[in-house]
Amino acid sequence: MIITICIIAAILLWALLTYNKIIGLKNQVSSAWSDIDVQLNRRHDLIPQLVKAVKAYKDYEQETLELITLLRSAETNNSPSSQESIETQINQKLDKLLLLQESYPELKANQSFLELMQELAETEDKLQYARRYYNGSVKLYNTKIQQLPDSLVAKIFKFQEAEFFKVASPNIRSAIKVNTNA
Repeated sequence: MIITICIIAAILLWALLTYNKIIGLKNQVSSAWSDIDVQLNRRHDLIPQLVKAVKAYKDYEQETLELITLLRSAETNNSPSSQESIETQINQKLDKLLLLQESYPELKANQSFLELMQELAETEDKLQYARRYYNGSVKLYNTKIQQLPDSLVAKIFKFQEAEFFKVASPNIRSAIKVNTNA
């Protein structure tokens, strides 16, 4: 009888500890996603300023309107898969916008443009770190809810796997390395 009670108590204690560990990992994933969201918002705030700087040297471009439209739609998405596709499109439009500096030497020499590019590159670095941290958190969480015997607790409480966030980073770092002496 005592052995049965001890076994049941050990199983309940294990289930409680496992549940708490899964909750902790789930909260870590949420926190990591929040960090990505902060960096994406910072990036989305910088891009319109960059567009304005480019527009001062270049007539209206379709890419600028499309980029701003994508930024507005990105503000309402909050899941990795939907954000991933929008960020990929933003990266493509941003790459095209950044290529304009090659056509306009005076844009390359513009101090405000260079400062915006530097801020954008720093934000991309922070965003890359936030993505790695988020994906690491997702990996730990998903592994925990998939491994036996922890998966039993995860199934009982209906924990769902988290999505990884994969977006290719634009070539911002190389875009800011311009020769202003030319």
